[in-house]
Amino acid sequence: MLRLAAASLAGTAIEFYDFFVYGTAAALVLGPLFFPTFSALAGTLAAFGTFGAGFLARPLGSVVFGHIGDRYGRRPVMFASLTLTGLATVAVGCVPSYATIGIAAPVLLLVLRFLQGLGLGGEWGGAVLLTAEHAPAHRRGLWTSFPQIGPSVGFLLANGTVLTLSACLSDAQFRDWGWRVPFWCAGLLALAGLLLRTSLAETPQFRAMGEPVRLPLLEVARGHGRLVLLTAGALSVGYAVFYTVSTWSLAYATERLGVDRTVMLTCVLAAVAIMGALTPLAALLGDRYGRRPLCLAGCAATAVWMFPMVALLATAEPLLMFLGFLGAMLAFISMFAVIAAYLPELYEPRVRCTGAAVGYNLGGVLGGALTPIVATALSRGDGPPWGVAAYLTGLALLSLGCFALLPETRPQPLITPAAGAGSEAAPA
Repeated sequence: MLRLAAASLAGTAIEFYDFFVYGTAAALVLGPLFFPTFSALAGTLAAFGTFGAGFLARPLGSVVFGHIGDRYGRRPVMFASLTLTGLATVAVGCVPSYATIGIAAPVLLLVLRFLQGLGLGGEWGGAVLLTAEHAPAHRRGLWTSFPQIGPSVGFLLANGTVLTLSACLSDAQFRDWGWRVPFWCAGLLALAGLLLRTSLAETPQFRAMGEPVRLPLLEVARGHGRLVLLTAGALSVGYAVFYTVSTWSLAYATERLGVDRTVMLTCVLAAVAIMGALTPLAALLGDRYGRRPLCLAGCAATAVWMFPMVALLATAEPLLMFLGFLGAMLAFISMFAVIAAYLPELYEPRVRCTGAAVGYNLGGVLGGALTPIVATALSRGDGPPWGVAAYLTGLALLSLGCFALLPETRPQPLITPAAGAGSEAAPA
């Protein structure tokens, strides 16, 4: 289990490194370089628009790779998705700016971002299921929290690289070529991840499954449509909070409040590092008390904390901004630490890779793709951006309602193929 969990963590860390480094670049430099004919605000919105394209691609990736995972095994998904995302990320670092090739520059950026999202849409399902279907029932939350730590590690790698370059290079050097270096590093990380995964075995759940479903997506739509929509709505606030802190706040604080780029990156990095360290603890609580109670608590905490977080951000004081971000990240991880165990437990094995991944990534569209754009538009006036806080609070209440309608799946053996046929969820 330790070897499996480590390989899953490494893979998701690398995949999310690729995804997050784009978000940081979009907040800091992509607007002026690829949309120079726009105003500063419009350029940022356009850069966040290409950022959102990756989220739109993720459900499609979960369908494509979910089909592979449900028909041919979880293991092939982990290789194919990592390869696609790594190649697309390296290519982003090679795209010339608008000044060099004109309109082709943002078009190429959009296409490569879409491919990034396509690969990431498959990665989560493959990595989580490979861990969940090997794990003992009473510790499934703990073991599946390892791939959930991956996004934190990926974020720290991505932003730590950007922070180092930002501190070592002049502003002109960073805008000229320095921002490309983190994208080029993705190639080496992808190779390392592929080597780590070569010795992984297929899951016993898949090997025992028998004849696979011919069209997993059709089966999910017929028998699990309500479940997919509820999980998407439930997860939307987690994505929204994470990308508000990690992406929108960088652009807002550096452009509107005049906070130094290095200071902002340090505040966000510190909050995400603590969140990552506490992920296994939250997962253990999920093993002890169930998945749904932690998710409901996380949504409630998010609804309570969004206005204080915005007020603390508006002070432009590093310590206060860090405390605001930390509170938001702790509410976020209360939900997402247990999701990697919760979603697989809701689906039977023959459609588990497709169903869990589609629900997870549709939540990313609702919460992650739109939030930086909506938050940028809502924060145009003077004073603290209370509209952003209201938007996030509303999403938290929506997610709270969706989680309330989902069943509890208290730690138990995953549904066997025979027992799970025709079931929409594990029994409470």
